[in-house]
Amino acid sequence: MNTLNLRAEIQNKGRFLCVNDDFYIFDVAGNDLSNHPFKIDMYICCICLQGESIGKINLLPHHMSSSKMSINVSGQILEQISISDDFKGICIFMSNDFINSLGLPYNFQTYMLLQDNPVLDLQSGQLEAMISYCTMVRKVIENKHPYQLDVIRHLTCAFFYGMGYYFHEISKNKILSNDEALMDNFSKEVQLFYKKERKVLYYADRLHLSAGYLSTIIKRVSGKTAAEWIDDYVTLEAKALLKSTNLTIQQISDELNFPSQSFFGKYFKRITGLSPKEYREKN
Repeated sequence: MNTLNLRAEIQNKGRFLCVNDDFYIFDVAGNDLSNHPFKIDMYICCICLQGESIGKINLLPHHMSSSKMSINVSGQILEQISISDDFKGICIFMSNDFINSLGLPYNFQTYMLLQDNPVLDLQSGQLEAMISYCTMVRKVIENKHPYQLDVIRHLTCAFFYGMGYYFHEISKNKILSNDEALMDNFSKEVQLFYKKERKVLYYADRLHLSAGYLSTIIKRVSGKTAAEWIDDYVTLEAKALLKSTNLTIQQISDELNFPSQSFFGKYFKRITGLSPKEYREKN
């Protein structure tokens, strides 16, 4: 399920407010969320008001509970693992065009830090500020303000600048060990090149290390080998494309740079236990 399908489901439930196809805001409950991996083509902000959920963002585990907020950037792959029956929250979808129209500097610190800190603990004042932001946005849309998109754009721009300072404070206080820093760098390299490169040696060369040393450190830090991490990224992308798009299996094989559809099918089944066709048809 991709963002387009998520939007369609929210529209079917009739609980959303939107401006064109650029900005959506709606209340969300536990049964609104997909349990399949899906690749998003918008920015998603979710504020948890009650309950909790456990999921993965680009394979990394994250926990949401009351007074926490997640911000996901376009291109990430989300996967819901579990969610409590009493989960309640507010979700906002923002298109890439809308984000680009905010006029934030290209190297704006918030964008980079969002990828490393997608789930934030909101203090009392911050939670109240976010709820106020949502309330103001809803009123602008409900009142059919003639310049509603411009008003929402300015409100959102102020939000990002305010959160940018918050992320900066987080980054100053975050100290990684040498092994954790290597794991972080390895993960970033894999995210950049997993569609083309699936050999540990490639990433070891980029990090100026031997493949054996890299594998040892990654295993020690994460409990999984470097090869397993690479396979996980490739498989997650394949799952998202199988569930999120109408691409043929051959097209997905090409997208992930496999030499043939047959090779892709054997690779996918070795890791998941299902053929690509079986996974696509699975509910």
